[in-house]
Amino acid sequence: MKIVVTGANGQLGQELVRQLEQTSEQLYPFTKSELDITNEVIVNEVITNINPDIIINAAAYTKVDQAEAEEERAFLVNAFGQRNLAIAAEKVGAKICYISTDYVFDGNSMVAYREYDQTNPLGVYGKSKFAGEELTKSLCSRYFIVRTAWVYGEYGTNFVKTMLRLAKEKEEIGIVHDQIGSPTYTVDLAHFIVKLVPTEKYGIYHCTNSGSCSWFEFAKAIFEESNIDVKVLPITTEQFPRPAARPKFSVLDNFAMKVNGFPMLRHWREALKEFLLNI
Repeated sequence: MKIVVTGANGQLGQELVRQLEQTSEQLYPFTKSELDITNEVIVNEVITNINPDIIINAAAYTKVDQAEAEEERAFLVNAFGQRNLAIAAEKVGAKICYISTDYVFDGNSMVAYREYDQTNPLGVYGKSKFAGEELTKSLCSRYFIVRTAWVYGEYGTNFVKTMLRLAKEKEEIGIVHDQIGSPTYTVDLAHFIVKLVPTEKYGIYHCTNSGSCSWFEFAKAIFEESNIDVKVLPITTEQFPRPAARPKFSVLDNFAMKVNGFPMLRHWREALKEFLLNI
């Protein structure tokens, strides 16, 4: 199979490329500079020339706070960039996989969100990703939408790396304790996507590591697993104001994975342990 991966230099994109390179598939990875997904003409040309079987769009505008001031840019990449790929995919008969986010929910639920629960994004970032989902559903006959959350991995910057850096600079760190989610290791997320896209089990999927925690509990676990002695102080969201509102509770129930016979991802703490050993 011919597989196109966009955003190939991103945190998830690099991991997808690494895993797909170990398969027998023909891989066409594109970084942002190699393929600007916001350019409809170029997208059409590239996809028509390659004529892929599968397109995995891991390109995204992910600066949650900056998106509040750069609404047009966020929508251009997350919504209309995906539209360009979706139209091109449909023309050549390719499947498309769109990577989405827990931010499509408002976080007011008391139970983990399932794939077809009511969406209600709070900020520009979540709204732009939701628009990307809607365009995918309306333009494609064969699509996968994979929502994930709290992603970290070997490549790029993320919460785990930030905590390890801060521990070298500070004796105590204040971390928000009233936002709950599921940390997700790119290795596990990419593994699921690689298994999903050759199938015809189309639809929306939630994919996170099992279990949930607050950012405060996540930070404490990072330091415990790394044997780092640093004082972690629980603070409220109100004590740490940010431009973009975050969902207070954004745990995703990986319901579609279960129903469609995919194995559940391991517990987030187990995945974290492996990541810390690897780096």
